[in-house]
Amino acid sequence: MEYIAYFASIIIGISLGLIGGGGSILTIPILVYLFKVNPDQATSYSLFIVGLTALFGSYSHYKMGNLKLKSALYFAIPSVISILIIREVIFPQIAATLFSVASYTVSKDFLIMIVFSVLMITAAVSMIRKNQPEIKGCETNYLQLSLIGFLVGIVTGFLGAGGGFLIIPALLFFAKLPMKQAVGTSLLIITINSSLGFAGDLYIGTPINYPFLLSVSAMALLGMVLGSQLSKKIDGAKLKPLFGWFVLVMGFYIIAKEVLF
Repeated sequence: MEYIAYFASIIIGISLGLIGGGGSILTIPILVYLFKVNPDQATSYSLFIVGLTALFGSYSHYKMGNLKLKSALYFAIPSVISILIIREVIFPQIAATLFSVASYTVSKDFLIMIVFSVLMITAAVSMIRKNQPEIKGCETNYLQLSLIGFLVGIVTGFLGAGGGFLIIPALLFFAKLPMKQAVGTSLLIITINSSLGFAGDLYIGTPINYPFLLSVSAMALLGMVLGSQLSKKIDGAKLKPLFGWFVLVMGFYIIAKEVLF
């Protein structure tokens, strides 16, 4: 099972390198179901893994000229604020057991996995759908971009997910960026959000198993390198719907596992 888990960690990076997103949505299920990490702690680990992997991806896009710093900052600053509010103020106050109905108990871990499965299903639908046409020739709406950034920060803070499937459409329709620049700028935003979210967890004393965390991150980075190389030979856009169907099945599997078993 451990070998399978590390192989699955490589897929996180391959997806990010090949199709520019989606991989981070698998991080929590891999940590929880394959590595048997507690869902609460898995959100912290996910922030580190996703942030480090996105950092390398954003550097590659920087060399290609695909980063738009102004749009990234207008999105990332309010996003970081909401992440820190969620992780350092609200998240620690959520009780381990939320409520009980008869003999059925709803726990914090259960809530995390159910909300995450809904996020996976939403992300999957976005990957399966045909890409919307890019909007060109309009001015960037920085106010709306900042508002979307704040909302995405809530998702990232609660679930430890990068939120690339939400960030990229926002950059396309509110920052009016071409797709390649939206992908590159999205990776930079994910790097900023995830890194500061993880730093906040360290500040409040979240226990971290560094040897384990670094080993999983190394596998994800290996996948990023492989995915970047494959992207030169394979059209990631054609694989995106297929990956979306896989994420969709995984989302429904998590719901079934948490509710029925």
